Amino acid sequence: MRDQIVLACEACKRKNYRTSRNKKLSTEKLARKKFCPACRAHTLHKEGKV
Repeated sequence: MRDQIVLACEACKRKNYRTSRNKKLSTEKLARKKFCPACRAHTLHKEGKV
């Protein structure tokens, strides 16, 4: 029921965070503004494959 996903930084394309989401309740791709240690700033992180 729940898919494992990775959140990747849009600026540097590094995979920083791992989480899961319910694929039946949230059908669109997940996007969050989170801290990227490589960029040393809060940037948009979008869902990618594990």
